[in-house]
Amino acid sequence: MTDTFRIGLSPDFYFDAKGYFEDVVEKMFTGVPGVEYASMPPQPNKTATPEALNQFDAVVALAIRIAPESLKGVERLAVVSRWGVGFDAVNVNALTASDIMLCNTPKGVRRPVSEAILTFAFALSKRVFQLDRMTRAGKWRGDMPGLLGDIRGSVLGSVGCGNIARELFGLARPLGFRRLLACDPFVTREQVTDLGVELVDMDTVFRESDFVSVNTYLNDSTRDLVGERHFRLMKPTAYFINTARGGIVQHDALAKALKEKWIAGAGIDVFPNEPPPKDDPLFTLDNVIVAPHALAWTHAIMHDNGVETCGHVLKVARGEVPDAVVNREVLDRPGFRKKLEHYRQRATAARRG
Repeated sequence: MTDTFRIGLSPDFYFDAKGYFEDVVEKMFTGVPGVEYASMPPQPNKTATPEALNQFDAVVALAIRIAPESLKGVERLAVVSRWGVGFDAVNVNALTASDIMLCNTPKGVRRPVSEAILTFAFALSKRVFQLDRMTRAGKWRGDMPGLLGDIRGSVLGSVGCGNIARELFGLARPLGFRRLLACDPFVTREQVTDLGVELVDMDTVFRESDFVSVNTYLNDSTRDLVGERHFRLMKPTAYFINTARGGIVQHDALAKALKEKWIAGAGIDVFPNEPPPKDDPLFTLDNVIVAPHALAWTHAIMHDNGVETCGHVLKVARGEVPDAVVNREVLDRPGFRKKLEHYRQRATAARRG
């Protein structure tokens, strides 16, 4: 191992987040003894190569894909710190087998994503975009097809009850929602009692909610989790919101539900393939609001994600274990412990002087 702890920034930062991430990275990394950072070179098909990864002790990743073949022969890398909460682009098992830690940023995304969900809820129930188009066309109040919806007295449901959902419920409760529902096999009633959340099964969430929001990770157990059966359970006046990952929802079933008016509408910030094709069936429908996986891209999320993900990396550089470790089993692997001990000894020696 070398004496310098090298940090690589995935190259997609310089395209998808140019102008948004640089300040916080410079503030966090510049001037830290024994630490340097640089952009990774462009990667083929947005997939990291072993040659690129093996140049670094840590990689800060936006959306770059890390597959099993990305890690062949990679010995130096110790941590991948994901700038965000989802990690479906990263093969977690392959990282663990290569003695590499994966971290994410659950604290940084909670509030901006929760605000994005509520933005969809208000825009859908108040039919903001339909009213905008109607007014621009020279029509007025008497041309409205009916009254608008109310938040007060409605039911908010979530598929998943982790960090984002709990933040959402905390924001939603004072707004007057009549009930807060969630389904999550990994959460106990005691964990959400103080939020006033009712833990129910997934069918109940879809059947009884006026707004259903998806707030779970995309993995093998959640891929295509939401399908036609669930949309048929929903009230015809209900709305579906997805700011998590497109792959959790069967996209054709969603399009069918919207087109045939099984549900009133949807707010969609994520797609199975991103960017989606121009002929995506959602784009022809007037009861759906779409966004380019960016409704939560605020100043706060850029700053807070940056501080959190860079903080994880600096902890590893000191030989410490960060808070938000996804693959905690890596902590018991001798190869990873050896890397961490090397960083700890080096940091201790640097402090002594």
